[in-house]
Amino acid sequence: MSASQTSDVPTLLVKIFGKDRPGITAGLFDTLAAYSVDVVDIEQVVTRGRMVLCALVTPPPAGLEGDLRATVHSWAESMKMQAEIISGLGDNRPRGLGRSLVTVLGHPLTAESTAAIAARITKAGGNIDRIFRLAKYPVTAVEFAVSGVETEPLRTALVTHAATFGVDIAVVAAGLHRRAQRLVVMDVDSTLIQDEVIELFAAHAGCEDEVAEVTAAAMRGELDFEQSLHARVALLAGLDASVVDKVRSEVRLTPGARTLIRTLKRLGYQVGVVSGGFTQVTDDLKDRLGLDFAQANTLEVVDGKFTGKVTGEIVDRAGKARLLRRFAAEAGVPLAQTVAIGDGANDLDMLNAAGLGVAFNAKPVVREAAHTAVNVPFLDTVLYLLGVTREEVEAADTHDED
Repeated sequence: MSASQTSDVPTLLVKIFGKDRPGITAGLFDTLAAYSVDVVDIEQVVTRGRMVLCALVTPPPAGLEGDLRATVHSWAESMKMQAEIISGLGDNRPRGLGRSLVTVLGHPLTAESTAAIAARITKAGGNIDRIFRLAKYPVTAVEFAVSGVETEPLRTALVTHAATFGVDIAVVAAGLHRRAQRLVVMDVDSTLIQDEVIELFAAHAGCEDEVAEVTAAAMRGELDFEQSLHARVALLAGLDASVVDKVRSEVRLTPGARTLIRTLKRLGYQVGVVSGGFTQVTDDLKDRLGLDFAQANTLEVVDGKFTGKVTGEIVDRAGKARLLRRFAAEAGVPLAQTVAIGDGANDLDMLNAAGLGVAFNAKPVVREAAHTAVNVPFLDTVLYLLGVTREEVEAADTHDED
């Protein structure tokens, strides 16, 4: 039957609430089974050990509704639960066109910000169909299922106000692709790792201050990346290439980086990195972390010393987007199902080309241009933007320990 054909069919809403314990759901439906009712819809929520179980069912045969009500109330009382039974017509009203998933990360998530988000969804023409908590630590992450408004205008309405709400917000279209195979590509410096690799090399060459100044200007978008790259690398001329092993040992992964990659791999995702840094470090990261793809610039070495030049294809702002497309093609993943994560101006083309671009603790110009921003220091919080729950993260960790 169509929705219009079922809208005037009588139904009973049976609601059970009280302290959660094993056997409640089975017990309710065993009780209802004696009256030959059909199940139209079920919803169950448990919060701090308190259960709310709703069952929408067809009425029993004529003359038995009163007996059904009495029996359900008696069973609920025996289970130290409360019951409410409401007569009505039809099912839930059809959801509006345009369905999206709104993920909110709060540290903490306040009642004030939650109210503001809900009001903004309503103002945009959306209806909240369901709310589900994804995680309670290291941040509180909740997901709103919203219908009635297209994804892009909803994203504009929410993401542009995220900073005002004091939270991070991601808005993606709902659908089967949410759990389809995906490709996640990350920047390296100040994203996957806490360091700027060129500065680690510069510290060994005694030119750290000069390099850091140029790096900061380039990441703010004030300098052409390729020109700044050549200027910084030139300062490394004459440095002994044996320093590579020392630099690799100095690299610090961002908190949550291993968890992010391990969980993604367990879920069947492919993961890569693109970097304006150097293959001397990214190749090592690829091996250590089990990455599927890695591409960066290469420092030229002659007679065991850096020449102050780079060789091969330059990985700059446009290059990162180009590599995202190349990796996606090699992985067999549509570009719409790619996720890009970065923090600097030279990540912008990649972030905008991906199906979901995440600005991670990024500069203002990047936060404003990306699809969404994460402003907590844990890289694994990106998992919540993909709908992965904390329980799934912990399951992946447990599996690795077995």
